[in-house]
Amino acid sequence: MARKITISKDYLVNTAFQMVKQEGIEQVTARKLASKAECSTQPIFRSYENMEELYQELFRMANSFFAFYYERFPKEQKEPFINLAYAYIQFAKEEKHLFRFLFLPNRSYGKSTYEILNGEKGLVVAEFEKANQDGCKNVGDLFTKLWIFVHGAACMAITGDYDLSDRETVKLLKDTYQAFK
Repeated sequence: MARKITISKDYLVNTAFQMVKQEGIEQVTARKLASKAECSTQPIFRSYENMEELYQELFRMANSFFAFYYERFPKEQKEPFINLAYAYIQFAKEEKHLFRFLFLPNRSYGKSTYEILNGEKGLVVAEFEKANQDGCKNVGDLFTKLWIFVHGAACMAITGDYDLSDRETVKLLKDTYQAFK
């Protein structure tokens, strides 16, 4: 009689996702996942052809997690890009390992930062339209300059070098938007 399969693919990927959130993608190995899931590595390789396949699924989950994070994020600023930029920095502060996995990848799974931010709902495209309506002459140039600044601030947040208050952050983002506009 064959053994009953008790470890599901959903359980494995959710356990692995929690590992990414708490410890980082580097810690998600077959042995460590098996240990966390309290099983052998056999269910992992029954569910996934290889670890790269699991990592790709984790990347999709992390991308969806960021989209959900931004969807729930308070949108209190009227200026284009400010809410998205502020959420990006806050995400780096609150979800350091997921931020690293999504936005500082060793492998990007064919997605640029722009594509991740834009997502299925066209978040960046909507901000481009708002910036055009706000009188910005070259929105692409504005976005590039602003996002270099924002990404730097987010990287400082994950290393602990960012100590601005929320109010100071929003003011700095608004000032930067106006300067580049």
